[in-house]
Amino acid sequence: MAVEDKFGNKAEELKGRAKEAAGAAVGDDDLRDEGKADQASSAVKKAGEKVKDKANELAEKVTGDD
Repeated sequence: MAVEDKFGNKAEELKGRAKEAAGAAVGDDDLRDEGKADQASSAVKKAGEKVKDKANELAEKVTGDD
């Protein structure tokens, strides 16, 4: 996973947590839900990057590229 992707995903997760907390604090269900959605999006992106990394590792083992 590229470092930029990791930072972007973490930033999206933190932004989502902040939105969720702010929404809960002021009673704004839409903002809270938007925060949860941001966090879920970040989690999906992280999972996809992990799969891609594992596939690349496997491909390197199979082809012998290091």
